[in-house]
Amino acid sequence: MPQSSSPIGVFDSGVGGLSVLRMLLAAMPNERFVYLADSANAPYGERGDAFVAARTHAITQYLREKHDIKALVVACNTATAAAIHEVRSSHPDLPLVGLEPAIKPALAATKTGHVGVIGTRGTLSSAKFGKLMASLADQAHFVVQPCDGLAHAVERSVTLPPTTASNAVNCTETGALCERYVHAMGPFGTAAGQMDTLVLGCTHYIFVEHELRALVGPDVRFIETGEPVARQTRRLLEAAGLLRQTQQDGGGEPQAPTDAAPPVQLLTTGPVSMLEAAAQRWLQLPARCCSTVSVP
Repeated sequence: MPQSSSPIGVFDSGVGGLSVLRMLLAAMPNERFVYLADSANAPYGERGDAFVAARTHAITQYLREKHDIKALVVACNTATAAAIHEVRSSHPDLPLVGLEPAIKPALAATKTGHVGVIGTRGTLSSAKFGKLMASLADQAHFVVQPCDGLAHAVERSVTLPPTTASNAVNCTETGALCERYVHAMGPFGTAAGQMDTLVLGCTHYIFVEHELRALVGPDVRFIETGEPVARQTRRLLEAAGLLRQTQQDGGGEPQAPTDAAPPVQLLTTGPVSMLEAAAQRWLQLPARCCSTVSVP
């Protein structure tokens, strides 16, 4: 059975979920994590629900059997939409946190009442997302834009020079796709009738923040889910008595884990070079944290 010293499992179709892992590490620096990128089958957003659900079940089982995880964060909006309820039923004893586009926080943030939502086609066409939107449709005007190919482009961009504010929209693949989809949505800004809030409905999209910011302007608020997911994960672990206790008796500074297991393991079903590049670029983690695995 998992103990408080057991790792937290995190998975995504690729490297995008590293944006969630980054928030988890910030919220719980003394925990151990096993991250799995199913890059051999990415992106999930352009796959069918049955395929995504099958992969979600297989990866959950793998992480439980091979790594004895004490909780699972499904750091993928598409996998959450396709399979989260089934996984909860199959693993009722496992603390489980999924993702969905942060529509409710966007409603709280918008001043103009106009909200943009970008995500994968798999997420935005799911029944789960449709139900969420139907429940909130009369509270704001939403512009929902599927961004075909953008998550995959982010995956491929990890070996390119980092994007900065000065070169944000250029001839790169990610820049061209961001420009296409943002322009298709309509006007962004803080004036009446403009979208002043943009929901990043895919974990990959925070990694093209510079490109998006250059297109929508400085005053539009971006809403993503990494930080609230980290808070919810911590709450569930505390409630289950599984949060790692590393403070000295009677208080004091947190102590680093003393067991031999590495604090972060990064696994991929695809090319390890992509995960190594993403880990070094976005999390400042060394290549030795990364390895390739097979999850049938």
